[in-house]
Amino acid sequence: MLEVRNLSKSFGGLKAVTDANLDVPEGSIVGLLGPNGAGKTTCFTMIAGFTKADVGTVRFRGQDITGLPPHRICELGMIRTFQIVQPFAGLTVQENIAVGAYLHHHDRRDAMSVAREVGKRLGMGAMLDRPASSLTIAGRKRLELARALATGAKLLLLDEVMAGLIPSEITEIVGIIRQIRDEGHTFLMIEHVMQAVMSLAETAYVLNQGKMIAHGPPRELVKDPSVVEAYLGHGAAARLQEGSHA
Repeated sequence: MLEVRNLSKSFGGLKAVTDANLDVPEGSIVGLLGPNGAGKTTCFTMIAGFTKADVGTVRFRGQDITGLPPHRICELGMIRTFQIVQPFAGLTVQENIAVGAYLHHHDRRDAMSVAREVGKRLGMGAMLDRPASSLTIAGRKRLELARALATGAKLLLLDEVMAGLIPSEITEIVGIIRQIRDEGHTFLMIEHVMQAVMSLAETAYVLNQGKMIAHGPPRELVKDPSVVEAYLGHGAAARLQEGSHA
């Protein structure tokens, strides 16, 4: 569904992403992992059209979308969420969701109807008439997902949707993402909460210092020495192995 080839981006002398390659099969949940500053969000912004890549191509459902602006990519069926959620505080939850629905439903009644249906699917039925400013962090994360779904997109790029949530809230969001996937959607997700990655992702890519260093099932990646050292520093893998034999 999504093919990324040799994607690269530099900011001055800093190589944020170098020759990144990844594939997201339709109907899958794929993780994009890596320590802070690895280049994950830069990779996301290039895929979703917010940042222009220096080199490389992005293909969505076989179509080259490299360099297209975000609204065109969204119209084609791919959308990203943001780690820092900023709803329209003066609007209700339903009106916020409807902002996404307006992409394909220009009549207010139609957009609001789509918003209500999506909100109920995500367990927000009792919140729809509340001001968005009254939502908790967990509620705002759910609202961000609902607004993305209301656009009709089939591929969702999630940027740390679990960040700032307590364990019970993480469990709820994991269940919602599974439900959405089972309804016919596909996910590429940046996530630091390994509980969520282990529960959701069939495969994951690990980015470190702008380069893809590993790819495979999450349960195998956490044992990969290059991945361990990316997170814990040089020599960490050997020290952990020595400790396991002690």
